[in-house]
Amino acid sequence: MENGNDYIDFHCHPSLKPFGKSFRDAPVGLNTTDRRRKKSIWHYDPPSVFDKLLNYVSGLTKFSQSNFTALTLGGVQTVCVSLYPLEKWFIRNKIKNELILDLASNFALGIGAKRVDHIQGFKDYFQDLILQYEYYRQLDGKEFRIAGNRVRYKLVSEYEDILKIRKEDPESKTKTIAVIISIEGLHVLNTGLKVKPVESEVLQNLEIIKNWEFKPFFITVAHHFWNHICGHAPSLSGIILNYTDQDEGLDKGFTPMGKKVLARMLDNTDGRRILPDIKHMSITARKEYYEMLDSGGEALKDIPVIVSHGACNGLSSFEDPTPRHFESASVLNPASINFFDEEIIRIAKSGGIIGLQLDERRIANKQTLKDTKKSVRRHKIMHYRSELLWNQIRHILIVLDSREIFAWDCMAIGSDFDGIIDSLNGFWTAEELPFLADFLERHAYNYMEKTQLRVPENHIEADEIVYRIFSGNGNRFLSRFFHKSPGQN
Repeated sequence: MENGNDYIDFHCHPSLKPFGKSFRDAPVGLNTTDRRRKKSIWHYDPPSVFDKLLNYVSGLTKFSQSNFTALTLGGVQTVCVSLYPLEKWFIRNKIKNELILDLASNFALGIGAKRVDHIQGFKDYFQDLILQYEYYRQLDGKEFRIAGNRVRYKLVSEYEDILKIRKEDPESKTKTIAVIISIEGLHVLNTGLKVKPVESEVLQNLEIIKNWEFKPFFITVAHHFWNHICGHAPSLSGIILNYTDQDEGLDKGFTPMGKKVLARMLDNTDGRRILPDIKHMSITARKEYYEMLDSGGEALKDIPVIVSHGACNGLSSFEDPTPRHFESASVLNPASINFFDEEIIRIAKSGGIIGLQLDERRIANKQTLKDTKKSVRRHKIMHYRSELLWNQIRHILIVLDSREIFAWDCMAIGSDFDGIIDSLNGFWTAEELPFLADFLERHAYNYMEKTQLRVPENHIEADEIVYRIFSGNGNRFLSRFFHKSPGQN
């Protein structure tokens, strides 16, 4: 199992499937030390040939992609895990027959029938969030043996904790994954349930989260459905879109309550700031957030713009949604959930980060996917599919270099593994991340050998590019912004 990598993944959902499977037994939410049980976050579930075929045909991912065994085998040393109570409207949808509804939901999401029943009856997202937080705490620091190695995960509350772990690991001969808590969707404050939320309850729930021992580093403000905080971008496709309705709240801005929530998240007077993650926000909401940062004065001048898991759409700006860099933009998905060139520039200038996601449907347009070469040989599949991610990296380089900005310190990996994605064929789970790094290095080498750039500093070696994206940039970002004390942000 020797793996010397120190990768960072800014967004994945290790608990989504095993936490769901824990609802088969009482008490629910038990994260067992028995790795053979599907309700253990360490349960190893690599995809079978049938699983891969199902994913290829339907885009559905039934197998576990980011369990901690796969993360360990893939060389991930730091991971931002996303707490995410599935929105009720995935499961309470247009299907009228209850049996078919249950079967379809469980099949599509892979979380277990009992969990589906629980989600259908949701009256309080916040209590489910607490259960998920406790699920991670149960095995915090608990050692396991994998392939003869001692392994564990440790929840961390600041970058200094990560440095301490890295110093102790060689002495203790234990491989430790540092776990940073994050949250996807502010519906967790108990909004978006078709009844008007109580503002005082919403703000109180936020205070509880801000005072957790392992406070979320960042929270994705919007998600797939209306949350009474801010509008969301269209995000669903394929089978799931056929049976769900995202229309309510689509493309809206922030509500008055949402602005209060956002202001309180950013308030750092007590050293408990939570950074907003702009993924899933509507264009209107993103505009309003940027305006808030620009007019916020000294208190907000150093806020980094975070996209924990995202992609470029190749379009210039909100006002001019046309491609300025046509060659690199033409292969990308021009959806509004993806980010405009002007936003990539803002991320870079703010010291922010974009975690590049590994969802084929997000990072490439339909024609690009159709035109991507096919093969039955695994290394050729990996070469062709990894180029889809390289296309994103290349576009960011071209956009930033054209503005004479250093391009290589704002990109990272935000896989979105286990987040209901259609991952790059050939790179099914976190275990394949070292292969992805290797293939990206080939694409980087081939491109950098012949490209002409405006900024000399942007012309760096291919291995340095991959190191920065998989590790270096993430460490730099965390060392700058992941702290407890006021003023360190």
